[in-house]
Amino acid sequence: MMLKLKLRDVGNSIGMVLPRAALARLNVTRGDALYITESPEGGFRLTAANPEFGRQMEAAESVVRRYRNTLTRLAK
Repeated sequence: MMLKLKLRDVGNSIGMVLPRAALARLNVTRGDALYITESPEGGFRLTAANPEFGRQMEAAESVVRRYRNTLTRLAK
């Protein structure tokens, strides 16, 4: 899907309006957060997923694997 977006004045800022098709594909609605990250190809990527959350989950999974027995005992 390729969409052309226009930038518009929003108060003292500049904003863009996303078409309904893009909102549906991102699974977002008014008030949700979107994240812009640089892609390895040199462009930008717009996503509804927080990239920092993914890194935090990887760290948490590492701790859970390392201390599985201790966490199991603490849960009892």
